[in-house]
Amino acid sequence: MTLPAGASNVRRISGGYINEAFHVALAYGREAFVKTRADPAPGEYAAEAAGLQWLAEPGPLRIPAVLDVDDRYLALEWIESGRSGGLDTAGVEELGRGLAATHVSGAPCFGWGAGGGGVARAAGSPPSSGFGSLRLSNEPSVDWPSFYAERRLRPLARLARDRGALSASGGDAVERVCERLDELCGPAEPLSRLHGDLWSGNVMADSDGQPWLIDPAAYGGHREVDLAMLRLFGAPSERVFAAYEEVAPLAVGWRDRVELYQLLPLLVHTLLFGGSYASAAERAARRYVC
Repeated sequence: MTLPAGASNVRRISGGYINEAFHVALAYGREAFVKTRADPAPGEYAAEAAGLQWLAEPGPLRIPAVLDVDDRYLALEWIESGRSGGLDTAGVEELGRGLAATHVSGAPCFGWGAGGGGVARAAGSPPSSGFGSLRLSNEPSVDWPSFYAERRLRPLARLARDRGALSASGGDAVERVCERLDELCGPAEPLSRLHGDLWSGNVMADSDGQPWLIDPAAYGGHREVDLAMLRLFGAPSERVFAAYEEVAPLAVGWRDRVELYQLLPLLVHTLLFGGSYASAAERAARRYVC
């Protein structure tokens, strides 16, 4: 492990299955959360730091401040957690309204481009988002259906088939979904500023029951992706979505697109965890196949 120079009072804490995590005091005394591991991808922590800063720019959501970043670690503002009941009622509504306002704040392109919180490319490589051990390209696309097909669904389905995690018939179903995305994705919408990995574990309740977003895989895209993922893995409350629509009502037909956008996290989990996720991904894909 590698920690910031001068770190003291080091205490190991829970930090997920990829990174090691520590509560430390930095050299100038400020408490920090530090994630680190032996072999991070070059630029991985810098990309996460930029994503956090980009999500924080509009201001409606609580995002931990980046205190230090290195190829070997990321140090963030320490947030005191531990409220047993999770978000309180006000916190749930704040999450919904804040997420809507963050989405509406927009993005410069479908993907991750210069001028919108983008990270400088390392050695010519396109910026990417991390989902556990997976890296997915955020190279900009001309429209949302193209981005969703070429930067998300097709690469994931191809990799899952190559690894034997997804059946040939499941891969074919995903391919047929990709061929229909122009008609399936619904009416065109302004670009949204996405968290990109918005499951309940990345919504943190602080000691006062207020929401903080952590561990983004940020990019510009369609806002229904964030909402569909939050529904799939357990939103804090249905009131989140009601509060969201008070600020930014969803387009007609959004209910019919929930599984279309849940196909992304289902394919990610097929690759990371296997098991029943492959059959769930195939069922979701087949719903949209003629």
